[in-house]
Amino acid sequence: MLSIIDKYILKRYLATFSLMLLLFIPIGIMVNLAEQIGKMIDNEAPLNEIVMYYVNFTIYIGNLLFPIFLFLSVIFFTSKLANNTEIVAILSSGVSYGRFLRPYIIGASLIAILMFFMTMFIVPNASVGFNEFKYKYLKKGKQDRVTNNIFNQLNETDFIYVSSFDPARQLGHNFTFERFNEGNELDFKISAANIRWIEKDSNYRLTSYKKRTVIDDTAIIESKRRLDTIFAFDIGDLTPVSYVAETKNLFELDTFIKDQRRKGASNINTYVLVKYKRWALPLTAFILTLIAVSVSSVKRRGGMGANLAFGILIAFVFIFFDKVFGTLAEQSGFSPLLAVIIPNVVFGCLAFYLLQNAKR
Repeated sequence: MLSIIDKYILKRYLATFSLMLLLFIPIGIMVNLAEQIGKMIDNEAPLNEIVMYYVNFTIYIGNLLFPIFLFLSVIFFTSKLANNTEIVAILSSGVSYGRFLRPYIIGASLIAILMFFMTMFIVPNASVGFNEFKYKYLKKGKQDRVTNNIFNQLNETDFIYVSSFDPARQLGHNFTFERFNEGNELDFKISAANIRWIEKDSNYRLTSYKKRTVIDDTAIIESKRRLDTIFAFDIGDLTPVSYVAETKNLFELDTFIKDQRRKGASNINTYVLVKYKRWALPLTAFILTLIAVSVSSVKRRGGMGANLAFGILIAFVFIFFDKVFGTLAEQSGFSPLLAVIIPNVVFGCLAFYLLQNAKR
């Protein structure tokens, strides 16, 4: 059963968090609209698509900023409790500091459950509309795919490679298709200067086509200036859009990662990082809640302003750590799992240290 103190603190926790969302998300929408309205008009974006874009924008950005809103909310209302000496009164009545934290843990649990279901099932759907609109009207003509040195394993025997890919023209350069037999020996190899998807004919056009077929110890060479043909792969499979992992729900993402790993995708770490970040996000809610309570439960000379300033500094350091290790995982061979674990472990230790100081 929740006591009066539990209900009082929990109500303040959830109310302040909700108010923070209601205040800052509309501001974010207005800032984004002011920045992008010119591009929307120039590219003739329909009104109904603009409305849906901002619905998706609210879900997408809100999910990204959930931990920061949560952190600042806890600092804000806990600082008010400390300034009004309510925390002193609670602890002086015989309530331990650990017992005082219980409503915060309950609140963090509720927010963590909400964050889990949003990031696993709701946000992926919003991400589809958000990113499609962005690349269609706001970043028109800009690349939304990995475009260099693309290697894919289509199945157990077939491999393809292009040195570069232009998604706008559906054109790949220096194309290679190789098929191996069960003995891992080359059956044939197709190479072409260019490969282009011809949508009206539903086939591929190869320029400077050459096919080398190996029969026993004999190689048969076939070449043509141009050849229209079909392949078992889709042009979109050649290189998925850069934001594709964001559009997959919990189950789809696991399947997609397995498929890309089988194909030997060069940017597999980007997809795995998205997966681990989703699982870590609910844990972040607890860590930031404990840090926020530790920082703001002590009455300071600077009052709420000092607590908020210190809290904002910690929030920026956390974001910095998260971005640095995320970039390392995406751009190098650094483990995506470690890229997610390290910031949470560092700030988990910081939360423990600050809690010990707050108790004293």
